[in-house]
Amino acid sequence: MITADELRGKYLEFFKSKGHAIIPSASLIPEKDESANQETLFITAGMQPLIPYLLGKKHPAGDRLVDVQKCIRTKDIDEVGDNRHLTFFEMLGNWSLGSYFKEDAINWSFEFLTDKKEGLGLDPNRLYVTVFKGEDGIPRDEISIEIWKKIFLDKARIKAEVAGEDEIIKDNIRIIPLGKDDNFWIAGDAGPCGGDTEMFYDVNPEIGKLNGKFSDLVDTFRIIEIWNDVFMEFNKTEDGKYQKLEKPIVDTGMGLERTLKVVNNFDDIFQTDVLEPIIGKIEKMVSSVSIKKLDKLSGDDEYIVPPFDKPSVIAKRIIADHIKAAVFIINDGAIPSKKGRGYVARRLIRRAIVKAHKLGIKYNFTADLAESIFEIYKNIYDFNIITIKEDLENEESSFRSRLEKGLRELYKIIKKYDQNIKPAVRWPPKDIKKVSAYTINAITPKEAFNLYQTYGFPLELINEELAQFALFIDEKEFNEEFKKHQELSRTASAGMFKGGLADSGEMSIKYHTATHLLLAALREILGSDLPAGQAGIYQKGSNITAERLRFDFNYPQKLTEEQIKKVEDLVNEKIQEKIPVEMIEMPKTEALKIAKVSFDPAKYGDVVKVYKIGNFSIELCGGPHVKNTGELGHFKIQKEESSSAGVRRIKAVLE
Repeated sequence: MITADELRGKYLEFFKSKGHAIIPSASLIPEKDESANQETLFITAGMQPLIPYLLGKKHPAGDRLVDVQKCIRTKDIDEVGDNRHLTFFEMLGNWSLGSYFKEDAINWSFEFLTDKKEGLGLDPNRLYVTVFKGEDGIPRDEISIEIWKKIFLDKARIKAEVAGEDEIIKDNIRIIPLGKDDNFWIAGDAGPCGGDTEMFYDVNPEIGKLNGKFSDLVDTFRIIEIWNDVFMEFNKTEDGKYQKLEKPIVDTGMGLERTLKVVNNFDDIFQTDVLEPIIGKIEKMVSSVSIKKLDKLSGDDEYIVPPFDKPSVIAKRIIADHIKAAVFIINDGAIPSKKGRGYVARRLIRRAIVKAHKLGIKYNFTADLAESIFEIYKNIYDFNIITIKEDLENEESSFRSRLEKGLRELYKIIKKYDQNIKPAVRWPPKDIKKVSAYTINAITPKEAFNLYQTYGFPLELINEELAQFALFIDEKEFNEEFKKHQELSRTASAGMFKGGLADSGEMSIKYHTATHLLLAALREILGSDLPAGQAGIYQKGSNITAERLRFDFNYPQKLTEEQIKKVEDLVNEKIQEKIPVEMIEMPKTEALKIAKVSFDPAKYGDVVKVYKIGNFSIELCGGPHVKNTGELGHFKIQKEESSSAGVRRIKAVLE
């Protein structure tokens, strides 16, 4: 087994031997850029602190650099707990500021990955690489292709051939050309940019020779990215032209945690020595408490177990990830608070506390858990231990004083909107028809605001709990409620954690409308392919943020690329038709004659709201929606994957 300390040491020493100067990690809090229109909350990538030097400023340590950089990334918070996503992570990176280019960078990447003495000793037979295939007038990266062919042949006696447009890996194919979305990097709309080459490793060679489409092999975790070399050889001008740089730049990156997973043949990153001890301590905490009923708050009132609540193993991973991230954020100067970086720290801590509470940890634990984090990184980073523990303790005490009452109030609201869910229902129930967990309905802004103001529940935390019942908050009205009380700015509550989007209420409404179009399109495209006995396509869950929609539906198999394209095209066709969105109030008995529903209609009153998008989509819904589909922009499906047995999940954005 290789430890994190060993991996960092090997990497730094390897590139030091190639003439690179070792530089320290920058703070997670970026230096203020006076020229920027918006403050960046955290360092999110290894290259971020070096941007001035990538743009031409001379670095005091020279033109060859190597480091291990601390990073915080919150955009994938919904994915934390799977086998590879984290909030806090470390990036191993090396740079050439005009000193060397593709040949040296690729050769050294291969050498470090495969050399058994100086590097990681990975099997070259399990390596596959991507390169830039050429787009927008920029030619295919033939130089990198030829370098890779030569390396595979000369150093591993492997004949490496190039995949075609179908991106199928079979026989001797090891080099896969991909487009700008996958293999081209630029920091913004203009500036230094270029194609890249990424290295992937086959983590399950024992199940047979690699064969299939590249993207499918990535989505199913058969191959995992472990290294990325970015070749910035162009400057994109403000008018969209690409000009050759006089001194091209190399920017390489390797995620420490993911690499540890691959090198040690772990199933997930939480088995690595930078996370496993934290998980172990959480498990001891859970095993030490006497839990008579996990579905009870302390007291007589029972509360319901959310139907889509993640299993305890995922909860433990989230707790470990979030408290670790909060420790590093606090250590670099951001105290938990109502806005900005402090709001992110608060959101992480409180989410972890709720997860721990449901596991039976109903006492202050965060400061104690931080001790395991200090121990893991004691040889790498200096911690202000007293300050960190005090801030964690203060934040946890403040929140715990209101937590149980807040949870009780939250589940009262849920039961109010979903009368068929009984207290202490285990999921899935024996008779699923008795539980209406699949409706989309908005709770009132006053109810949501009360949870925030009285019990300290951040908006995102409320949304997460509600989303498990397919309920949501009308964020536009919620923010108006905020303005009335002048307690928390809209940016801090709804935008900061997800990237600072100013019009989050408006975007959520757009995505909500888009889910109606998506469901209608799925019904039209997939309806004829359903197995015998399946009545139709129905919603099985939904999560909407200001940045994307996530939609679950019943279907027994993976969608083909043709099906995905047809669904995407049909949604965009309806957007382009600029169809008015009508809301009609009518008796429920009449509404059920014209609208399909994915839930038990008994939860609605005698008079309901029906939203019509022409004759394409007719749904019972609480709203809100846009006035015309033309407001939505371009609909793009980013991912289609399994959610659970018989349920598929689509993630999509509006561009």
